[in-house]
Amino acid sequence: MSDVTILAPSPTLTVTVEDHPQGSEIHVHAGGQGVWQARMLKRLQASVTMCCVLTGEVGRTLRHLLEDEGITVVGLEREGRGSAYLHDRRHGKRVVIAEEDGDPIGRHDLDDLYGAVLHSGAESHAVLLSGPAGVDTVPADIYRRLAIDLRGTGSKVIADLSGERLRAVVDGGIDVLKVSHEELIADRLVNEASAPEITRAMHQLRNDGARSVIVTRSSDPLLLADDDGVIEVSLPRFEENEARGAGDSLTAGVVAALTRGESLREAISMGAAAGALNVTRHGLGTGVAESIARLRERVRIRALVGTDAHGPRGDGRMSPDELAAMAATDLTAAGADETIPVDTSTNDAGEPS
Repeated sequence: MSDVTILAPSPTLTVTVEDHPQGSEIHVHAGGQGVWQARMLKRLQASVTMCCVLTGEVGRTLRHLLEDEGITVVGLEREGRGSAYLHDRRHGKRVVIAEEDGDPIGRHDLDDLYGAVLHSGAESHAVLLSGPAGVDTVPADIYRRLAIDLRGTGSKVIADLSGERLRAVVDGGIDVLKVSHEELIADRLVNEASAPEITRAMHQLRNDGARSVIVTRSSDPLLLADDDGVIEVSLPRFEENEARGAGDSLTAGVVAALTRGESLREAISMGAAAGALNVTRHGLGTGVAESIARLRERVRIRALVGTDAHGPRGDGRMSPDELAAMAATDLTAAGADETIPVDTSTNDAGEPS
């Protein structure tokens, strides 16, 4: 039994060309949302089973790469074109040479993938639903059905999705939904990135079927809405090296803490620390557990003024319960703004792309 089962329908083979003092250096890794989440979970000492479809020679290569990282792979093999990309970063910026989302997953393969997630998820502490490489790779409704069936077996279900897949998983019912403010804007759930606007959208998502909602806001403090109201979570800012993968690292950090028995309000600090550290690194979904633990001590959490469990009150006042919650959860420490040394190196398990 693994601590976490991840649905990663179509992992991606990533090939990146980097500059090196002696010439070009070529890196080949497994990538994609579910892979980056699995990689961070492994860094945080959580065991992972990944359910996926492995297509063609790309898929056969991906299996070896994933298993080399210690991920248990339940991979349905088929012929065709798998998801892959080739990027050139020799001059500092990422230049796309070629990208391929891969072939859509057929009905019979989808049935087998669905069964694999149900079987593995029933034996895991948590199930994380991540998106495919392409828009048309899998139908959105599979997420709605999985949310219903997995929760019916007693599994804790977390989703990191947007667009039609977000709507589908919310309609099915979800324990924790993570989404970015950019995705909320793209999905027309908010018109602007202000905290009141996002808070209203979070409570609407909760009314529609998401028990708790996490919204990341780039470099601004992230927000968490649950049965007890809305909290704001912030960290010291770091110089950004690679923004991609930060949200996936955050999600993985939250899930890792949940599998250890922490509440969501406790787990969010682990997620925030993992996501913040990831932006300092080349490797996506990478980070050193000790550095994340140190950074977690600097996370600041406070109740958001003017909200309760049902949404914004509109009067700007704080209830007595909110005042007590702020006093109990404000983790600001003396010297919290100091520079925190972190390990920004990569190693063989990282993805320097």
